[in-house]
Amino acid sequence: MLGGRRMTATLLGFFEAFIWLMAIRQIFAHLDNWMSYIAYPAGFAGGIFVGMIIEERIAYGKVVVRIITRKDTVEFLSFLKLEKIRYTRLEAYGPDGDENVIFCVLDRERIDVLINGLKKSVPTAFYTIEGVKAAKESGGLPEPTAGLSFISRLRSVIRS
Repeated sequence: MLGGRRMTATLLGFFEAFIWLMAIRQIFAHLDNWMSYIAYPAGFAGGIFVGMIIEERIAYGKVVVRIITRKDTVEFLSFLKLEKIRYTRLEAYGPDGDENVIFCVLDRERIDVLINGLKKSVPTAFYTIEGVKAAKESGGLPEPTAGLSFISRLRSVIRS
């Protein structure tokens, strides 16, 4: 739900429900018009499509990129250091022998930079990209949120 932005998600949910109610009202007001039965699902599908495009362009939040390859990764790891992308590399064993597994957590807006660098240095690598709900950069333990004061919680809601 929008990378933890609760207030924004709540407001968008309110307007989504409001639009749905207005559309259903129109359908019930014109039950004899078959175009109403086509227009609502078409509008709903169009809204999903446009929302997906907007969400991709906003590129808010972090992702984890998991890269698996049997090839040498020295050039790619140099690229990651040059781009200041944090990574963890593991030596693994798969059905075809030794493999390298690299995990990167980065901002979604930098995915294209990472993938372009990967395709240049290790074009045959297998990779997956998944959204991350939360990530802490310092490496320390996350602070418990239950003990936050009311003012601290209010500030975090206002920021989002």
